[in-house]
Amino acid sequence: MSSENCIKIVYHIKMLPFRDKVLRIVKNIPKGKTMTYKEMAKRAGSPQASRAVGTIMAKNFDPSVPCHRVIKSDGSIGNYNRGGQKAKIKLLRKEGAIK
Repeated sequence: MSSENCIKIVYHIKMLPFRDKVLRIVKNIPKGKTMTYKEMAKRAGSPQASRAVGTIMAKNFDPSVPCHRVIKSDGSIGNYNRGGQKAKIKLLRKEGAIK
């Protein structure tokens, strides 16, 4: 096994608890509310890990995790791995989070 593969495995193992925390937090964002990637990282215990939160959201396809409720710190919508920004906006409008 190469040292690069070892690093990837160690990184993955270390990220699992953070990932689980992030997914748990997202599951608890109520309909009609949003939270920023930065706030998610802070609540999960790693305030500087907003990009990691974005990566977790981008790779999440579990329909029980409402990742469309996570937005950018500047208030813009950001991307959405299940249909892009238009789909995310449609869901947020339907839930009353945006007009």
